[in-house]
Amino acid sequence: MENQVKGICRLAIIPVRATSSDQAEMVTQLLFGDHYRVLEQSKDKKWMKVNIEYDQYQGWIDAKQHTEISDAYFNHLNSIEYKIATDINSTILYKKRLIQIVIGSTLPISSTELFEVSEQFAFNGSSKNIGEKQGFDFLKQIIKNYMNAPYLWGGKTPFGIDCSGLTQQVFRLCGYKLKRDASQQYLQGSEVVSLSEALPGDLAFFKNEKGHITHVGILMEDQDIIHASGYVRKDKLDEKGIFNEEFSTYTHILAGIKRILRI
Repeated sequence: MENQVKGICRLAIIPVRATSSDQAEMVTQLLFGDHYRVLEQSKDKKWMKVNIEYDQYQGWIDAKQHTEISDAYFNHLNSIEYKIATDINSTILYKKRLIQIVIGSTLPISSTELFEVSEQFAFNGSSKNIGEKQGFDFLKQIIKNYMNAPYLWGGKTPFGIDCSGLTQQVFRLCGYKLKRDASQQYLQGSEVVSLSEALPGDLAFFKNEKGHITHVGILMEDQDIIHASGYVRKDKLDEKGIFNEEFSTYTHILAGIKRILRI
């Protein structure tokens, strides 16, 4: 829809909420560079319901945090190979304002050009081409940036993250696109029939008593799993589920394993 208002995140982080209220549940976050379509505005014009272009996730943002972009700019963002920040935090100078941004932010630079001549940026940090696929060795290095991050429902950063936010962001940095929620991610990739056939980098999914997918983590070597539960931690995994050695108990019931990483 070319007449639909488009926007981009020009702050480090913007919370995306379930409803149009500061008190509403945060369902996800926009990081610097994420772009979106505006679906509707609240009656008081203080909130906007957005559809995030990357994963098609929807929620409400504060209208004061919205930055409008043209259709041409929006389409340009979808057509080029741009960069993604790989440092836990780095800085970007935008309109003479220094902004601290976090790992996983998308950057207004491509291999050859700035997105828009009218936007002047200076980025100080490390980055990679967002579509450049990397394997498990790279994943191991990236995931270190998120270890011990506190659990935060809807979070996507090393300063607060949920289980599917962790997997989405780590795989995005490795060049692979995952949906936002664990139940959506479970529908992606190829099935691994048993834990004995799993490889490091595979995604392990977990279910509740009703059989619904509610949790996800990343398999490492030696049947370790890294997942966000209280904080981003490493536990043991077997055919039954995640075993928490600290409390000598199983915390999550294994539902299945999927393979996304191809190299």
